[in-house]
Amino acid sequence: MTMKRRAVLAAGAAMALGMALPRPAAARFAPEPSGWRRFEITTRLAIPRVGKPVRAWVPVPAMTEGNWMQAGAARWTTNAQRAGLKTDGATGARFVEAVWSAADAPAELEVTAVASAQDRAVDLSRPQDLPPLPEAERARHTAPTALIPTDGIVYETAMDIVGDAGSDLEKARRIYDWVVDSTERNPRTRGCGLGDVASMLKSGDLTGKCADLNALFVGLARAAGLPARDLYGLRVAPSAFGYKSLGAGSSDVTKAQHCRADVYLDGFGWVPADPADVRKVVLEEPPKTLTLADPAVQAVRSGLFGAWEGNWIALNAAHDVTLPGSANGPLPFLMYPQAESDGRRRDELEPSGFAYTITVRELGA
Repeated sequence: MTMKRRAVLAAGAAMALGMALPRPAAARFAPEPSGWRRFEITTRLAIPRVGKPVRAWVPVPAMTEGNWMQAGAARWTTNAQRAGLKTDGATGARFVEAVWSAADAPAELEVTAVASAQDRAVDLSRPQDLPPLPEAERARHTAPTALIPTDGIVYETAMDIVGDAGSDLEKARRIYDWVVDSTERNPRTRGCGLGDVASMLKSGDLTGKCADLNALFVGLARAAGLPARDLYGLRVAPSAFGYKSLGAGSSDVTKAQHCRADVYLDGFGWVPADPADVRKVVLEEPPKTLTLADPAVQAVRSGLFGAWEGNWIALNAAHDVTLPGSANGPLPFLMYPQAESDGRRRDELEPSGFAYTITVRELGA
């Protein structure tokens, strides 16, 4: 094969993935809205039944936020006895539920969902004349959850952090900076972590992954009286700013789950924050010897309070999710496919044994 032929094939493969080639990481990270990108996410399940009934729930995008996220349609094919798209009334999470009777053939389900995203940025230099957050929403996003209490050590820590802050914006900044400075990403944490905020603070072990570190931000913000939410989703494309750790490296996104955080500030609306990804850059970004003092980290630290890239799809902001028909208790969050064999929950953090795959391709505008 000639060198020219190899180059043509390589270019064609990159186009087939629908992913723009990122720039090398530099000391600039400044996402700005610049146009929508559409992605098609396909989740495939092939669960061994071995004579047992199976039930599965596959999350699909449920969030439409005017200027940065739009959930699209979902479709599916399956050999299940019944399947349908469901919405959890308490949290708004959407998922395809499928039910198989006892048999030997694998339980097969393929769910394809479309969603659009674009870079997101909030101007924090001056407040705007925005309508207030509805009281029901404010109450929902300041309430404690099973793993994110807002009293006891969480409240005490939040008060120590915000101190004499003169505005909600300053409170949120101080909490964000505290999480960045006080935590570390732990590569040994399974999946994205659990997000047990009180246990983290009581033990003093402030390590983990995104569901831990960003839940810490959300819990402290809520304890300080700021509405805040975790957003559970999936990385779907490389970072346009060249950070390998901040994007999907291929069309196989089976293990590309990532949660982010939002805090609501009067005059600014929902403000994005992702202290966990700052810590991910420190640990994983080549040459993997970075510190918080490195310019590439400082750029991300500055950028990820108030902005993030549209190479990530939000599924939902759901906590304490009760799956219909489940023989088990509520989930702390719904970010991975879920399934039960004869009433026993399968390990969603082991895709090959579960078994499922998730792939993505970028569609035309």
